[in-house]
Amino acid sequence: MSLPDFSTQGELFSTAGLSASMFAPTDRYRLFAKVIYPRLVAARAALEKCYCSENGRVALEPIIMLGVSLLQFLDGVPDRQAVEMLQYHAGWNFALNRQLGDPVFHPTSLGHFRDRLEEHQQSALGFTTIGDGLEEAGLVSRQSRQRLDSTQMFGRVAKMSRLDCVRESLRLALKELEETLSEPARPGFWLGLWERYVESQVDYRASAEKLARKLAEAGAEVWQLLEWLGQPQQASVAVGPQVELLRRVFGEQFEVRAGQASPATQETVSAPARAEPAPPAPPEANPTPPASSSSISSLKPVAEPPQAGTTEPAPMRAESSCPPEPNPPAGDPPKGCPAQNPPVASGVEVQPKDKQQLPSDRVQNPHEPEATYASKGQGDQRKEHVGYKIQVAETVCEATLAPGEPTRNFLSGMVTHPAFESDEAGAEKMEAEQAAMGLEKPPVQYVDGAYVSARKLVEAAAEGRELIGPAPPPANNNDGRFTTEAFTVEVEQRRATCPAGRQNTQCSRLEAQVTGRVAYRFEWDTATCAACPLRRQCIKAEHPHRTLVVGEHHTALQTRRREQRTPEFKQRMKPRNAIEGTQSELVRGYGLRHARYRGLARVRLQNYFTAAACNLNRWLRRLAWEMKQGAMAASQSPAAATR
Repeated sequence: MSLPDFSTQGELFSTAGLSASMFAPTDRYRLFAKVIYPRLVAARAALEKCYCSENGRVALEPIIMLGVSLLQFLDGVPDRQAVEMLQYHAGWNFALNRQLGDPVFHPTSLGHFRDRLEEHQQSALGFTTIGDGLEEAGLVSRQSRQRLDSTQMFGRVAKMSRLDCVRESLRLALKELEETLSEPARPGFWLGLWERYVESQVDYRASAEKLARKLAEAGAEVWQLLEWLGQPQQASVAVGPQVELLRRVFGEQFEVRAGQASPATQETVSAPARAEPAPPAPPEANPTPPASSSSISSLKPVAEPPQAGTTEPAPMRAESSCPPEPNPPAGDPPKGCPAQNPPVASGVEVQPKDKQQLPSDRVQNPHEPEATYASKGQGDQRKEHVGYKIQVAETVCEATLAPGEPTRNFLSGMVTHPAFESDEAGAEKMEAEQAAMGLEKPPVQYVDGAYVSARKLVEAAAEGRELIGPAPPPANNNDGRFTTEAFTVEVEQRRATCPAGRQNTQCSRLEAQVTGRVAYRFEWDTATCAACPLRRQCIKAEHPHRTLVVGEHHTALQTRRREQRTPEFKQRMKPRNAIEGTQSELVRGYGLRHARYRGLARVRLQNYFTAAACNLNRWLRRLAWEMKQGAMAASQSPAAATR
């Protein structure tokens, strides 16, 4: 699309002529037109990158599209209502330098505009435009104190069980293949799969054992379909995204074992991949059809007897559902038996993985593969969700506010990442995002315990910054006995003092070959521990002496754990508490808790607009307050009194 001609010149008879009577000087729409709209005009150079400059039909003015997007997130309205506001709302037209009665566009144009922003890596344009304006106004600096915290965001999907996910993935793949496969080209088992997974549903009143059996049966039939697609003669079949997603779901949920010689010789194989086309084999003189026991299409999952002492469902063993015939007839298979297609090695076993084997980034719902599972808390406080995680960074102004004065704190970053990732990984992404926006690392950062580690404390100290937050407690894996917190450890001097006041007799440096992490093991001799009066509180009866393993930066962690118990540290942590109110504002006022769209990229764009709307609202409120304060000061001045 080519860009239209653009001019900031207003018409003689326009909405602007009504501003004095309709919009007060402190009205939000008048302030938007005065302060924000010129910023949007300045951002047109960045918007031009999303359009073709010389050919194609004339596009809608991108400044208007960006302004409408900001206003719709500011007022919390969907696309269709945003277009109606643009048509009937005088404030929206005045804010965007439009005339009442100007032609409007279709609501889907806002979706196409978001597609352009996402495609050209301009998702944060609205957020950075408002941020640059705040910086020029002196409300935000390139380097400022900030607080950081995360919150959860529910994806636009329903929560599914493992069985639901597998069945729905198979249903979507079958619907996709139906459009590309003609009836003669479909395999013989197609009708059976279509009836079970497209035209039928699972009875969820069934027992847990039956549902587990259904899951294993679905896994065997997914393997059957993928094996058929992987045959050389099926290389011409167009495989779309739903089939590739089914392949991924199968690899995440199931394992395929080949070989029955002995459990020690079983080999785990991954999900079948598409085979490369091979030259046709020469015809045999007496071709023999494959036996039914060697074809996965003729295999029916049958539950093996459970092992003694276990309550888990037994793995599913593939057996023939029909007796082999000496001379099977040509054409369709016998009634009630699946087609003998395709042949695979005998002894193939498809079984669901244990919960401990499932990857954390697995597909939870095939309609939104990027929405992942996460949980927070323990017991009754445990919260689970499928969606995304959002890191929110906010500036910290230490100035004391006057009564009724709006906040001077603004959002300085908004990062959206998969829900299963840790807060520490999210903090690193926040640093990268702020660096890309030209912001420097904050000199002081207020966080909670999820962001604090020995490595992060050392890195912040080396850079001359402060990371203010409680250190996580030590792992209590000693059955209630003394943990590392009861010891005084000086890693640099290779010295540790136990609760009884005795120093270690040996120190060893350990380095992991895979990760490269360094740890130190402190040991006390057997004679010292045998005569110690605190032995029962320190080590188990079967252990000869005490050992202690800590990281190479344990000194910094130990110092923080002792420091956080002091009243001075608790006082320094108070600025962090305000981030909870900011998150509540984002959730209740701007709908941050629920995704409007699907896909990580589109949800990231939504959150950037949400952060821009929050900053915009705070800025407009502060501008109105400053104007009122100025008017009050002018009315109370001596010159005004003499008049």
